[in-house]
Amino acid sequence: MTQDRYVPIFEVTRGETVESIHYGAAVVVDTSGSTIASIGSPQAVAFLRSTAKPMQTLPLFEAGGSSEFKMAQAEIALVCASQSGTDEHVAVLQSLHSKVGITEEHLMCGVHPPYHQPSADALLQRGEEPTPSRHNCSGKHTGMLALARLKGWPTEDYIQPDHPVQKAILNSFAEICDLTLDQVLCGTDGCSAPIFAVPLQNTALGFARLVDPSGLPVARAAACREITSAMIAHPNMVAGPGRFDTHLMQVAGGSIVSKSGSEGYQGIGLMPGALEPGSPALGIAVKISDGDPKGRASSAVSLEILRQLGALSETQLKDLNEFGPIKPIYNWRQLEVGEARPCFTLKRN
Repeated sequence: MTQDRYVPIFEVTRGETVESIHYGAAVVVDTSGSTIASIGSPQAVAFLRSTAKPMQTLPLFEAGGSSEFKMAQAEIALVCASQSGTDEHVAVLQSLHSKVGITEEHLMCGVHPPYHQPSADALLQRGEEPTPSRHNCSGKHTGMLALARLKGWPTEDYIQPDHPVQKAILNSFAEICDLTLDQVLCGTDGCSAPIFAVPLQNTALGFARLVDPSGLPVARAAACREITSAMIAHPNMVAGPGRFDTHLMQVAGGSIVSKSGSEGYQGIGLMPGALEPGSPALGIAVKISDGDPKGRASSAVSLEILRQLGALSETQLKDLNEFGPIKPIYNWRQLEVGEARPCFTLKRN
């Protein structure tokens, strides 16, 4: 990490004094890959983590998985999701499991408590332990197993990098991001599936193509439209109550696709016409270099980028003000003692 790749992007004040600074980078590109605006280096390389999920579903939907398994839009959205583990999420997941012919015992994502605290509390009160179906990546893993079923591949060890499922996902991801396979750095995600690190520029390109796939092959373009239509129609499936992706897509009313990832990563696609009639589709990638451990920077920086681009109205920004871009800092007596705020102006190309 060097200073020219990551620059001051978000600061926290106490009184009139800046107390803390988060460094980061972000880029906005069109479907040709041309940079529209940036802060820091568009070539900064970072793992997408869960931001990659919509692109990881491409092989399933290109191969006709939605029609083969009669998937509802909510189920398609859940395959692209980092769900919160609510009862509603689990019900949709179980419906999809039945259609694919698997159970949660097939899932190799592990177990963690629901992100949605009331759901976690309800499990505790009932004396129930969380299961893989409450895991935020259970939809992604179900999609991987669905691809294995569809293609007649083994369902065992489907998370291994040399499994046909993962090879297909890596190929599709590299292609939509305009990279060769050896340009994609691979690691292991928190859910044990392979995950990818690429330049922010290429992630943003992938999101631009997701929301405007008109230049892609027919099957891939159809898959992109299925994915984005489902995410926009069911933003509650993509994340859940009180979470940024869900609220942003609800407020945007069909003009934005959003997917966050761990360690301060965010991907956003602006649909054609989102800025003004006839405006091109754009992709946005954001990385907070320290991983945004308190979760205060990535959503606020994303909103500031959207504000500077003119993608959200003042009314829409007001509806999203719990996420930023400027958030007051309160002490234990609820006295306002400072603020957390973006500290950048996009460089326009």
